[in-house]
Amino acid sequence: MTGPARLRMDELHGSLGDPVLGTMNFLNGITHRYPQAISFAPGRPYDGFFDTDQITQYLSRYQEYLEKGGATSGDVRSALFQYGPTAGLIREVIADWLSLDEDIHVAPESIVVTVGAQEAMLLTVRALVAGRQDVILVSSPCYMGITGVGRLLDAEMAAVPEHPDGFRCADLEAAIRAERARGRRPRAFYVIPDHANPSGTTIPLETRRELLELAAREDILLLEDSPYRVVSPGRQLPTLKALDRHCRVVHLGSFSKTLFPGARVGFVVADQRVVDATGRTGLLADELTKIKSMVTVNTSALSQAVVAGMLLSADGRASKLNTRTSAYYGKALRDVLDQLDQEFSEDERTALGIRWNKPTGGFFLSVQVPFSADNTALKRSAEEFGVIWTPLSYFYPEGGGEHGLRLSVSYLTRDEIGRGIERLGRFVRAQSAISPEG
Repeated sequence: MTGPARLRMDELHGSLGDPVLGTMNFLNGITHRYPQAISFAPGRPYDGFFDTDQITQYLSRYQEYLEKGGATSGDVRSALFQYGPTAGLIREVIADWLSLDEDIHVAPESIVVTVGAQEAMLLTVRALVAGRQDVILVSSPCYMGITGVGRLLDAEMAAVPEHPDGFRCADLEAAIRAERARGRRPRAFYVIPDHANPSGTTIPLETRRELLELAAREDILLLEDSPYRVVSPGRQLPTLKALDRHCRVVHLGSFSKTLFPGARVGFVVADQRVVDATGRTGLLADELTKIKSMVTVNTSALSQAVVAGMLLSADGRASKLNTRTSAYYGKALRDVLDQLDQEFSEDERTALGIRWNKPTGGFFLSVQVPFSADNTALKRSAEEFGVIWTPLSYFYPEGGGEHGLRLSVSYLTRDEIGRGIERLGRFVRAQSAISPEG
């Protein structure tokens, strides 16, 4: 039989039919279909902080760094134009920054520079999940990137419910024991401890210490993903990795929020010891590097050079580069919360059954509404009311969140926030009137 090739969907990988993998395309489609709508969906930095002229300055700063370290012109040329080491060109710069800004003291050899934090997740999950009995625990709701990785790799994921007031170690302990009772082996727990996406919640210091004790007692790893710390106002709590004394934390990092997203530079700190059958030991970072060599080969040398140049220009401290941005995002979050307070009086909130949380930083907050906040409601919101948000149900790996929506505060101006919340108010009232029970 001749003619164009046609592939059957049921003969492609099952992840392609998973709604998680289609959510971003759906949101992007809505955004492009209704360009005049004000969108609270993108979790990306505000464009106003970027200056294209600075890119060449940062490249030059990194070249100077190499030359001061003894590199010849040929060495510099090779560093910028060639593939470069799979584990990364700028591990020393990242290690210095982690020490200065985050009180995380690790050898550069324990760091792997990745294509964003997303690749860091993929490499780590691929390394840890050895068979069908292995399972990664995730908070629910959680960032869909980790559950998407699980689906792509056919890695089992199990949800640990998060309460309205945040994460509780007792729930994780119960989930670990439930998985073992099923004959499965919990390998790690993925968590965003600071200003989580999507809920906006932050884990208190005492709970962080309790979580580390639990990880040691139950012999699991913690996959810490915390990209919103440096772009949040005020003094931040210590990372899990800074508190880690027993190498229980694999720290996943990204410069997308702190420096700029287009670089697509992330990293993973994996200082755990790996012992082979002969008794020889190495670092988990070395094993992740092997996997990376078959995924992306290496992270863009130019992107790494620009990121390193940015850090070096600020004496190695990303916090210096984010003084203005953290203040801006903090103000944007307060503006959204103030506008919600003005839009919905206490009496109306009670009558409608609407409420929202009040994060102290990060890009996101969640709003509970009395109707089903699904794709159909989102389409109506964009088309008739000119405002876009993200259904919270996208972030629940085992179902839930049907009456919630996520608002991102990072990408809009103050004027857009005011107009957007007014439009959201009109939509919520209209939708509640036609489907008060969801």
